[in-house]
Amino acid sequence: MVGEAIGGPFLDADGMKALGAALAITVTGLASAWAEKEIGTAAIGAMAENEGLFGKGLILTVIPETIVIFGLVVALLINSA
Repeated sequence: MVGEAIGGPFLDADGMKALGAALAITVTGLASAWAEKEIGTAAIGAMAENEGLFGKGLILTVIPETIVIFGLVVALLINSA
């Protein structure tokens, strides 16, 4: 107990890897949600004026989801190291 680091077993190498992986997914998820909100709002405004823009609005709304996929890949790379 005397020689144990402050914070206990959570700040060892495995704990830091888990924290890094969690941060990678959390940050990319929040960024993706914010981007989808902004793009979705603009797409709805555009479709209110011209219904033919539905396809473009749908595609632009789905694109930010790739950010979360990149976060998942980074998290998997962190855990595999």
